[in-house]
Amino acid sequence: MANVHYMIVEHEGEWAYKVGDVFSERYAAHDEAREAAERAAAEQRLPGPTEDIEYQEKAGDWHEEISLGKDRPETDVTG
Repeated sequence: MANVHYMIVEHEGEWAYKVGDVFSERYAAHDEAREAAERAAAEQRLPGPTEDIEYQEKAGDWHEEISLGKDRPETDVTG
């Protein structure tokens, strides 16, 4: 099972959460960024419908898969 890590960080003089190399919008307070990260992490764990998906890798190759709606990642928030 995949794990998604949300980290609270200072960003451009304010606060944001970060997943991998991607930042959220900025928040004035650390607690606001943490609350937003907790909400995003909870939504990430919600089951959804099973769907066919298509995606392209960095190399340009396309893939088709079935994404099971119950196959959700584990999440955590730090910082």
